[in-house]
Amino acid sequence: MSGTLSAAVTLARVVNVSVTEDTLSVDLEDGRTIAVPIAWYPRLAYGTPQERANFQISSAGYGIHWPDLNEDIGVEGLLRGKKSSESPASFERWLKLRQHK
Repeated sequence: MSGTLSAAVTLARVVNVSVTEDTLSVDLEDGRTIAVPIAWYPRLAYGTPQERANFQISSAGYGIHWPDLNEDIGVEGLLRGKKSSESPASFERWLKLRQHK
């Protein structure tokens, strides 16, 4: 064994999304629900309830897009427990732009 962990991820399409003050929950077509802390995705954490509620499931069903927040999250990343990879500098620029709206 090489010591490298690898996990097979079985993807299923998104059927429902719910965002609360502290949790992003995604229901999949195969019955699984993925729930992760909203803090993993700072743009969602800083978004208003209205912005969080305005999402689009991709046409293939494997991703979610929040147009008001310019945030995209994929099923594969959620299943792997992947947090946002946005750099702190990029997030700070985004926050400053929001303040000037």
